[in-house]
Amino acid sequence: MSKVSTADFRNGMVLNMDGVLYAITEFQHVKPGKGPAFVRTKLKGIVNDKNIDKTWRSGEKTEAVRVETREYQYLYNDGESYYFMNNATFEQIPVFPHQVERKEFLIEGQNCTILFNADDEQVLYAEPPAHLVLKVEQTDPGVKGDTAQGGSKPATLESGAVVNVPLFVNEGELIKVDTRTGTYLERAK
Repeated sequence: MSKVSTADFRNGMVLNMDGVLYAITEFQHVKPGKGPAFVRTKLKGIVNDKNIDKTWRSGEKTEAVRVETREYQYLYNDGESYYFMNNATFEQIPVFPHQVERKEFLIEGQNCTILFNADDEQVLYAEPPAHLVLKVEQTDPGVKGDTAQGGSKPATLESGAVVNVPLFVNEGELIKVDTRTGTYLERAK
């Protein structure tokens, strides 16, 4: 871990604050007309998933954690852990459920991103890709003329996630979904 100044802050940087890891999601350098400059940040807890706002004096130092992202393939869940495999070395690693984000979008064989602490090789979290193409397993049939503006209906996807889709989407179709927000994007081609 190294000390960094507020001038070095970047989105995505991971900070160690009293033993708890937070990622910077937003930061803004503020120079008021009166008084010293400061940096306003929005932080997201990596382990505890808490969102906090913190204001730093300009030039203040804090500990930064070196992190690495690696692609792993999701294999299975045994009820206690989620198992991922490194595609190059075929090494399998278990990841605790609280470290897996948006698990409702995981399907076996899918590539995911795992964030590691580069200093001690500890898994920080695993997440599916931002956009996925998934098959609609179950949804009610859309009836023509139901709405004048267009509407939506719930659809269960092959991963088990439920998203709202337009009325024209039918069972068996492939759709593109934004996993970060859980929203329908478009029909897959």
